Amino acid sequence: MNAIYSAQNQIKQSLGLSKIKVIHNQNYQRHGTKSYVYLLNRFGFQPTKPGPYFHIDQVDQHGILPEGLKSALGGTLHTKRRLVKKLDSGDGDQPGEVTADDQQNDSMYICKIGVGTPAQDLLVDFDTGSADTWVFSTLQGKSNQKGHNVFDPKKSKTFKKLTGKKWEIQYGDGSTASGDCGSDTLIVGGLTIKKQTIECASKLSRQFANSTSDGLLGLAWGTINTVTDSGEADPQATPVENMIKQDDIPKEAELFTSAFYSTRDNSAESFYTFGFIDQDLVKKSGQDIHWTDIDKSQGFWSFSSESCSINGEKVDLSGNTAIADTGTTLALMGDNVVEKLYDQIPGATYDWLNQGYIFPISVKADDLPEIKVAVGDKEYEIQKEDLAFALTDDKKSWYGGIQSRGQMPFDILGDTFLKSVYAIWDQGNTRLGLVPKIEETQNLEPPPDDGADDGGEKKRISSTELIAGEVKSL
Repeated sequence: MNAIYSAQNQIKQSLGLSKIKVIHNQNYQRHGTKSYVYLLNRFGFQPTKPGPYFHIDQVDQHGILPEGLKSALGGTLHTKRRLVKKLDSGDGDQPGEVTADDQQNDSMYICKIGVGTPAQDLLVDFDTGSADTWVFSTLQGKSNQKGHNVFDPKKSKTFKKLTGKKWEIQYGDGSTASGDCGSDTLIVGGLTIKKQTIECASKLSRQFANSTSDGLLGLAWGTINTVTDSGEADPQATPVENMIKQDDIPKEAELFTSAFYSTRDNSAESFYTFGFIDQDLVKKSGQDIHWTDIDKSQGFWSFSSESCSINGEKVDLSGNTAIADTGTTLALMGDNVVEKLYDQIPGATYDWLNQGYIFPISVKADDLPEIKVAVGDKEYEIQKEDLAFALTDDKKSWYGGIQSRGQMPFDILGDTFLKSVYAIWDQGNTRLGLVPKIEETQNLEPPPDDGADDGGEKKRISSTELIAGEVKSL
């Protein structure tokens, strides 16, 4: 590793690279069920546990399916999967629509980037589960621009319109984000990435428009990028893939890293780096970086995860895989694991209305089981405080940070897991490196973004105010 660190130190100094501070979004309101519904919507999996939300197949009479929803019945009749909800646990009621209010529309973490020349500052969500880099733009209606930092292509000397290229993201509830594409300069953590495809939003459903962030920076693999050219799939390279193509980035620096800390813990700041590893944080762990090969065939950061341990008891998960996803707050695992985990928590139960496992707020950190999850051939502990994700609406229980993955064929290790490790996303070598990062004291107090305070509605902070430095968090 010494040779790698030496090369990274040189590139860090020559290019002026720096840590990217992760801003804990002050508008984010932690809510377990809404976070789970967001994942049902985003990944389109059918739940195996009972609750209000599930998918149905609806017949589309027009014979045209949106990109990504391709199950056809033949002739002019096609079906598409749609997320719906029922109001009670009975079987008689017709399912209703899932609205923006049913799900989490905001990001817990946002980061500053620059787009164009001169750079226009935006706050976006960094997402290893997506390959699209899209931003709020002046192509949208004025109402959707309010409170946001909006990219104006006309103000950039380096912007070039990519004629014919379009993009669209569509979720199971029918919500969409779409627009046109251009090529421009992107700046992240002092690193300048030239000729990056920037997806400029022209239409946003409420689910997207309600977010504090000004867009998204995709850190998955470009094969799942949604850009089309004249109606045909034309996936574009992600920022890291373009970074790798540049002559000034050596092989040792073809990576990015992430370190997330809970809002319960005010002592450390979450961050990303591009092009270098935080050597001090690796040393602090007392361990060498453990590397795991990545399977990028589906566009995700996917790896083998064939075991876990609960209070020292090994659970065999032969053939199981998982993805690491910074765009997911929870961790989703197989029902056999989830059931074993909550069997070890005093008073834990599965709740239909919350569509997830909950446990009493009287439970102490010492009462919670130790759970370790395999990434490749090494297991990593998930710190106990992150098993208590959010208070339920009645403030009597915790919504668990690990929930059922339903019929999805792989686990999703989101922030519940990632807050316990320092992650090195080595895209150039198609591998993921981890070292443990567990807080010395486990804190089960409600985090500031839980909305547990009953002292009136919290003032919403716009992304324009955040950029302008009008809030202390910046």
